[in-house]
Formats: sequence, C-alpha cells, structure tokens
Amino acid sequence: MTPYAYDYRHRVRYRECDPMGVVYHTHYLDYFEAARTEALRALGLPYKTLEADGIIMPVVDLAVQYRLPAHYDDLLVITASFADVPGVRVRIDYTVRRDGEAAVLATGHVTLCFVDTRRHRPIPAPAHVRALFEQALVEP
Repeated sequence: MTPYAYDYRHRVRYRECDPMGVVYHTHYLDYFEAARTEALRALGLPYKTLEADGIIMPVVDLAVQYRLPAHYDDLLVITASFADVPGVRVRIDYTVRRDGEAAVLATGHVTLCFVDTRRHRPIPAPAHVRALFEQALVEP
C-alpha cells in the first residue's frame, strides 16, 4: 500500500528559536501535532468530530531524530505519513524539510491510541475512521 501523506507548511517564528538562532527542539512536537491535525482534516476526519463522538487519541509513543537545524523565517514542510489502517492504535511518521529543499532536518513518529471517553479504555478505531483510511491508502 502507498501511505497517505500530507504536507503541512509552517514559517518559523522568532519566538520558536533559542539564543543560538535554532528552532528549540520541543517545537517539533507542535509541528507534528499541527501536521497530524491538518492531515486528518484533509482526510475528512476533523479531530473535533472524534471528540464529539466521545473518542480521544492520547499519545502513547513518540520519538524525534534531529539531523540539521531549522532557523528563524525558514518555511518548513512537515510531511505526516500514515502507512496503515488504524486498529486500536495509529502510527504517524514525520519528515521535516525546508520548502524546496531535499535535505531532511528532522524525522520522527507518534503513536496514538483510540480511547472511549466514557469508559477511559482503549477501543478499536471506529468503522468510519477505518473506511477513510482504507480509501486513502491505495495499492501501488
């Protein structure tokens, strides 16, 4: 299957940089969240509708690998990729580049778990969520 990938663009703000002029490492988590949220929205699954249906998706695993620095005013492209139809969990892989450049600045992944807010227990992804991913993940 070909992963479902979404490119999110973000212009680095001055306040996101440390005294060395480099994007502070924790901001990459914000970039990942924004890319993931917009990827789901583009798929037809705004996170807000999941919450309205009594489902939350907490992070259960996270990793980031920093390769090259990003700086103030860089236009970053954060690619969020979903390779599998979700079960109880869904993994999202990320690649961060400067717009128009091939060099990878950072990579990472986040794994989320579908949780029923009434029972506070993990649950399988709802059928409509699985169907959206099955449509988005195409055979090569």
